[in-house]
Amino acid sequence: MLSQEEIDKLLSSLSVDAEDGGGISTSLGVLDMPDESAMDSRLSDKLSYKLYNFRRPDKFSKDHLRALQTIHESFCRQISLVLTTYLRASVSLDVVSVDQLTYEEFVRSMPSPMTVSILEMQPLPGQTLLGFGFEVTSAIIDRMLGGKGNPDGRPRELTDIEQALIKRVIERTLSTLEEAWQSMMDVQVFMVGMEESYNMIQVVTPGEIVALVTFEIKIANKDSGLISLCIPYPVVEEVIDQLSAQRIFRGQQMESSPAEQERLLNKLHYAKVPVQVHLAGTQVRVSDLLALRVGDVIRMDRRAEEPLLMSVNNKAKFYCRPGTFRNHLAVTITDDVDIVESVEGFGLGKQKS
Repeated sequence: MLSQEEIDKLLSSLSVDAEDGGGISTSLGVLDMPDESAMDSRLSDKLSYKLYNFRRPDKFSKDHLRALQTIHESFCRQISLVLTTYLRASVSLDVVSVDQLTYEEFVRSMPSPMTVSILEMQPLPGQTLLGFGFEVTSAIIDRMLGGKGNPDGRPRELTDIEQALIKRVIERTLSTLEEAWQSMMDVQVFMVGMEESYNMIQVVTPGEIVALVTFEIKIANKDSGLISLCIPYPVVEEVIDQLSAQRIFRGQQMESSPAEQERLLNKLHYAKVPVQVHLAGTQVRVSDLLALRVGDVIRMDRRAEEPLLMSVNNKAKFYCRPGTFRNHLAVTITDDVDIVESVEGFGLGKQKS
């Protein structure tokens, strides 16, 4: 052991001898300092390795996480429109974060109770988990039952009727999730179970790495809560090479396949468009229109025996004749409108094809 006085004397005896090539002169002798090249080589030897945590290895690269974020940002845009139409209220969904952590850490970080759907994304192996916070489910159920979408402030388990209602929303969510994953691969998402907490589910070992996608949902412009999607690494291990932002971007830019086009056309079959049938038309002065009384006769620009005009989305498309069908007014299409500009006598003005 050295006293403080001895330590001070030892430090004061140190001096840098520039003439000796940067050595350090002491009362015990001269110590040679290594040159810069030697120090650089020794430093490079120390940096030739990187730290690796065997308890929590990083299986998802940054590119993988960015690809998952891109996929589910597209999912957010689509499901926002679907739920807005279904709930008849403004719904917005945004990706808050995409992280990787162990399954044990994920379960500990999730609140309870929470409506958790156990999903299978065929042909991918294993199961994924989709969780809705109680604030989200209570707000959705309140809106479905005619309320304003206000969440229940007291966390509790859902009743059987409430579970049946929330399953309808989950089914629409899963179909939208399938469409979002089409940019990477074709998957079919099925719900195989539902629980009230993550603590009751064990889809992988506690130390397995999972990707956690966290969403924030707003219903009727109110902060409603969070939705979580847990994707274990074994589920996407076989297709992990396809999980890249560049591949997804290229897939979105490619032309759709015939099967995709047919699928879109099938969806268009259920779209509603306005259809009108025009008897005839004419032009009158405003003074004559204001002077009309019951029993007055207005002369039209077409004869009674001439065909009527059917317009689709306010555009002339077909000629037709009137009639009845099962005690309802109906028309029979007789011909197409080949030249829209030639349509006259219906008071429609200039038509555009």
